[in-house]
Amino acid sequence: MNANVIIGWSFITIATIMICLFYFYPMIQALIMSFQSGTGTNLTFTGLDNYARLFKDPTFITAVKNTVIYLMIQVPVMILLALFLSVLLNDKRLKFKGFFRTAIFLPCVTSLVAYSVIFKYLFGTDGIVNMMLMKFAFIAEPVQWLTDPFWAKMTIVIAITWRWTGYNMIFYLSSLQNIDHSIYEAAKIDGASAFQQFFKITIPMLKPIILFTSITSTIGTLQLFDEVMNITKGGPGNSTMTISQYIYNLSFKYTPDFGYAATVSYAIVIMIVIFSIIQFKVAGDKNA
Repeated sequence: MNANVIIGWSFITIATIMICLFYFYPMIQALIMSFQSGTGTNLTFTGLDNYARLFKDPTFITAVKNTVIYLMIQVPVMILLALFLSVLLNDKRLKFKGFFRTAIFLPCVTSLVAYSVIFKYLFGTDGIVNMMLMKFAFIAEPVQWLTDPFWAKMTIVIAITWRWTGYNMIFYLSSLQNIDHSIYEAAKIDGASAFQQFFKITIPMLKPIILFTSITSTIGTLQLFDEVMNITKGGPGNSTMTISQYIYNLSFKYTPDFGYAATVSYAIVIMIVIFSIIQFKVAGDKNA
């Protein structure tokens, strides 16, 4: 065996060990822990009791409902907005495209905690948003963005959309730039309108990317934590609490119940698998 082969296997072996140690081992340990129950680290095997408890836990059910609401509202809005912006920014006639692309993508690289705190102040009772809305006579009194259950959810949706739209836009933009422009020219010669070109050429060409961004956005929303934790802290009551925040509370805020927290974590895994399969089926992927 020559030196190059030995060096190659060395790199592969080290990477494999690291992945198993820091990725698969914690996953297996969390799965084993989900079948255990107890306070702190004093855990005992209880079988499927934790999984049965999920369906009777009102806080978990509330967290699931909140998370699904975020998912159903925010992901479609973000995907459509990202698609719309990418088409606009791909127009050769648009000036200062670099500036607009950077400005829209910039929220993705900002600190999660920093932007969440800024949104908390922007949407406060005396925040800039209420001040501007009242100044232009859109509202007569301040909207309780953070203390009303409905508006608190909308604030979270706005925050997530603001942060991640640019991220998805970059995927669409890079894909649009790989579409041969002669296809659009041929369609234009055949009399296809811009509307028809968008739905007959752009959307079909971007189908794999739309599926990819839909799945990654779904996974990110089901794991939503930072925005809720820093903007509303799950309130008012539990009206904005997400599943991930409930896991945090079970582990560090309430009396530590790591076994049940691991069970709730795997509930997210199951939901991700279910939603991903649904999205593959809707997209017409026969291998799903």
